[in-house]
Amino acid sequence: MKKGDICEARAERMEFPNKGIIHVEDEKIIVKNAIPGQKVRFVINKKRHGKCEGRLLEVLEPSPLERKPEDGVCPHFGICGGCLYQSLPYEEQLRIKEQQVKELVDSVCSSYVFEGIKGSPIADGYRNKMEFSFGDEYKDGPLALGMHKRGSFYDIVTTPECRIVHPDFCRILETTLRYFSERGVGYYRKLQHVGYLRHLLVRRAVKTGEILVALVTSTQTDCLPEGCQNEAELLDGWKQQLLEQKLTGTFAGILHIKNDSQADVVQSDETVILHGKDYFYEELLGLRFRISPFSFFQTNSLGAEVLYETARGYVGETKDKVVFDLYSGTGTIAQIIAPVASKVVGVEIVEEAVEAARENASLNGLDNCEFIAGDVLKVIDELKDKPDLIILDPPRDGIHPKALEKIVGSFRCKRMVYISCKPTSLIRDLIPIQEAGYVVKKVCCVDMFPSTANVETIALLELPD
Repeated sequence: MKKGDICEARAERMEFPNKGIIHVEDEKIIVKNAIPGQKVRFVINKKRHGKCEGRLLEVLEPSPLERKPEDGVCPHFGICGGCLYQSLPYEEQLRIKEQQVKELVDSVCSSYVFEGIKGSPIADGYRNKMEFSFGDEYKDGPLALGMHKRGSFYDIVTTPECRIVHPDFCRILETTLRYFSERGVGYYRKLQHVGYLRHLLVRRAVKTGEILVALVTSTQTDCLPEGCQNEAELLDGWKQQLLEQKLTGTFAGILHIKNDSQADVVQSDETVILHGKDYFYEELLGLRFRISPFSFFQTNSLGAEVLYETARGYVGETKDKVVFDLYSGTGTIAQIIAPVASKVVGVEIVEEAVEAARENASLNGLDNCEFIAGDVLKVIDELKDKPDLIILDPPRDGIHPKALEKIVGSFRCKRMVYISCKPTSLIRDLIPIQEAGYVVKKVCCVDMFPSTANVETIALLELPD
């Protein structure tokens, strides 16, 4: 078998995150996005150092495990790049993720208790935030608004029937796309850095139903078609159309975000409030959190309650103890632990997140939380408190090796709880943690992202007596 060969075979299983495993002539081939049980056609596109990879060309036969479109599968599935497991029953999705994580942990841990996986309270409509992109579905096609096409950096698939968001998101998307399409307003072209419409950011609180919508554009009003160059009038018309929609939730705010960055990111050079305010409140385990357009907050509010309840169980008794929450984000975990702890110290590199954490702690009447803005690697040496317990909740890439060395070497905490949104990063970090003398006592998964390949993992680490 050589590069360029086209083969047909059936996927046997899937390794994290999306590696379909296929054998042809006793040779193992990785074909991304091939679901177990599917018969697929693929082309060998990489073969070196004893590893063989194929690119999926076509699904010839669905997996016996897959649901049919009439059973509620998203009509955009397979074209949109947002979901991998949309066609599988939720129980099967959980089984696959559970197996993937256990195999990864087993590869570095010889003795621990694996507590399986906890599902999201809801598998459909669970996301509380979406960043939709403007573009076209094919070159020079009509305006599209939605998600990137699978495997494409440029093509956008309009997703008015997306299953992982509340229907309010879809109505807002449809209204926005129709409004700007009718007026001939074009999108921002990433290669040429020319155009107006960039993204549509939608956030919706699960507990309160409050909605925050932000239209992200460039400042290139000269790109607007004749009759639309009065930007204020154009955006006022968009706002009015949104307010006329019959939604389940209510608008907390409608915003215009100006972004002239050449990078394809959602950020603000200037934010203008068109209606209401630029924040709303979400509730989590009895606490209130103020959410703004760029606040870091778990994208599955109900799933986050499961995750943090599980983490709180792993943390155990905190009465009269000092807890360090490293990589604390907006301080959600810190505030959940704080009511029964002596003191909680959160460290986070993003200053806006630290400000939000302080504000939310004040909102919740918690005066024993201290939040420090800075890189964990540098701040560790400056911390005066000695922790009784450490909670680690790093970004997807895990903990910087030098920071990890300091954490396990300087404090020698009896107990640490590691919360990971990328199992492979957790596995990499568990190796030096165990070499430092810690024992992995138990591991549990929480599915925060139904229909996708992602999963949260929690590990309890202890130093033997």
